[in-house]
Parts: sequence; structure tokens; C-alpha cells
Amino acid sequence: MNPEPNPHRAGFVSIIGKPNVGKSTLMNALVGERLSIVTSKAQTTRHRILGILNGDDFQLVYSDTPGIIQPKYELHNAMMSFVYSSLEDADVILFVTDIYEKHDEEPIVERLRKTEVPIMLLVNKIDQADQVEVEEKLAYWKEHLPNATEVLPISALEKFNTDQVLKMVLERLPVHPPYYPKDELTDKPERFFAAEMIREKIFKLYKKEVPYSCEVSVDEFKEEEDIIRMRSTIYVERSSQKGIIIGQKGEALKKVGTWAREEMEKFFLKKVFLEIHVKVNENWRTDPKALNRFGYQ
Repeated sequence: MNPEPNPHRAGFVSIIGKPNVGKSTLMNALVGERLSIVTSKAQTTRHRILGILNGDDFQLVYSDTPGIIQPKYELHNAMMSFVYSSLEDADVILFVTDIYEKHDEEPIVERLRKTEVPIMLLVNKIDQADQVEVEEKLAYWKEHLPNATEVLPISALEKFNTDQVLKMVLERLPVHPPYYPKDELTDKPERFFAAEMIREKIFKLYKKEVPYSCEVSVDEFKEEEDIIRMRSTIYVERSSQKGIIIGQKGEALKKVGTWAREEMEKFFLKKVFLEIHVKVNENWRTDPKALNRFGYQ
């Protein structure tokens, strides 16, 4: 007789934590596809991005969320609503901190103390610390979040212990049929990732407040047999920022376009024609109508 096949497990795994602790890097290590922006600047993930990992007998739906912040704009409130909604439908919560943690995210920790969902607390970036520092962090969290089922040191960048994280998550998933078709990698459309690639290049090229004041829309996305033709708009809050984005003789904007196009061609595996315009939408971060148009409601 053939052995009984393993029951199929499926569920939602929410990755939460403060900005820049390595949540997106962790999700990319776990899912194996570069689905979220990974830069050295905080607050680059603004939406809730689902990354789907499929196996013969499981489907993990990872939810990479914006970093936990004290809201200053209506945009920040929208970003935090993505974090809280991800806790409500989670089957497993991965709470990511790092060895530089200042332990100032008490509101979210208070919520986690009350949840019955399994919590795995992951102390990231241990490759940048010595053994004593790591043990101190682990001891702190075991005391302050006693309902965490695991407190684990990891390095998402070096992929240290990420296999162990995956194994532990799978053990805690409910028996359930897949939620999405087995060949899907994410719930976001292709034009979402095109916009994110442009936004990532803005974070890499410009300084200070300018990247945080930018939003990107892909207004046209036409896929032909051997090329994708795309028209997009970078929105800024002030005319002075528009000048900075465009740069002298358009050189800065040209560089954004070239870098983004090169990355898109690797992602979509075909040629890309990319046209980018810059427009001013005053104070869009505090304007509910603009936030709704950009998909934050």
C-alpha cells in the first residue's frame, strides 16, 4: 500500500516590525523572489505586499507590511492600517526586530501580547553583533513577549536560520486547500511592481525628504510579444521637488528611467520601453482623495 500523502497546509504569514529591520529582505529570502523593495532607507514599503510560496503540500502567503511608525501624515495612518489588518487574518505572525532595536514599539507589542495567533519573534542582523549582544536581545524579548512561541536569532541577508524559520512556519499552518493558484507568486499586478521599481530608484538617487514626497503611478502598460510599453508619472508635493527629480537638462530623470528600465527587463524577461513624466500633486500625503487614487484606502 502507498503511504497516505501529507495533508495540504495553507495560511497567511504576516511579517511585521519597525522600518529598516529587514522585513522585506526576510520575505525575499523566504519566498525566493525579489518582491519587495529592499533599500537602506526606511519606510520604502508602503503597501501590504503578498508573496506566495508554493510546495506540493503547502501554500504560504507571506504579507510584507510597512514599518511600524508613529503616524505624522494621513499616508502614515493608511500604512499602519495595512499593518493592523495583516494581524487580523494571520495564521502565523513573524515579528522582526534587530540587534539595534531601541524597544520603542510598545503599542504593537501590547497588541501582540493579547493575540492567540502563534508569534515567532526574529532578532535580525545578528551577523553585525557579537554573541553577548545577541543573547541579551534574546533574553529581553523572552521576558517582554512571553507568549512568543519562538524567539530566534537570524540574518536575513546571510540567510542564517531562514530555513529554520520556514520549517517552523510550515509546522504551524492549518490544514487547508490553497488560497491562490499554485503558479502565482504575488497578489499584485505587474504594473504595481513596475511602479515600485521606479520608486526604488528614486530612493537610491535622491536625498533627504524628496523620495518620501514621491508617489509613482503606471498609467499605461501594454504588453506585446517582444516588448512592454509603459507610461508612468512621478508625483511630487512641490514645484521645487519637480525640478530636483528632473535635474539639470533632465539628466536625473533620465538616470531613474534607465535604472528602472534595466531592472524591469530582468523582472519581466523582455524589452521595456519606459516613458516617465513628473507632476505636482500638492500635499498628496495628507489628501484622502489622492491617497485613495494611489491605492492606500
